[in-house]
Amino acid sequence: MERKSFQLGDIVQMKKPHPCGTNEMEVIRMGMDIRIKCTGCQHSVLIPRAKFEKNLKKVIRSAENPVENN
Repeated sequence: MERKSFQLGDIVQMKKPHPCGTNEMEVIRMGMDIRIKCTGCQHSVLIPRAKFEKNLKKVIRSAENPVENN
């Protein structure tokens, strides 16, 4: 299975939305566990890396390239 690439500061889209209604999260800590922060209500959650990679849909904005043309 291909590993999804993401890095600190990326805005990612998750499969399930946060209870506030948005499914965009910012990666704010990386390690064995990943801490993500909701871009809507600023709530942060610490989840295991395996669960994060399973629930990650796509990287919306990379920290390296802040402006992306779709």
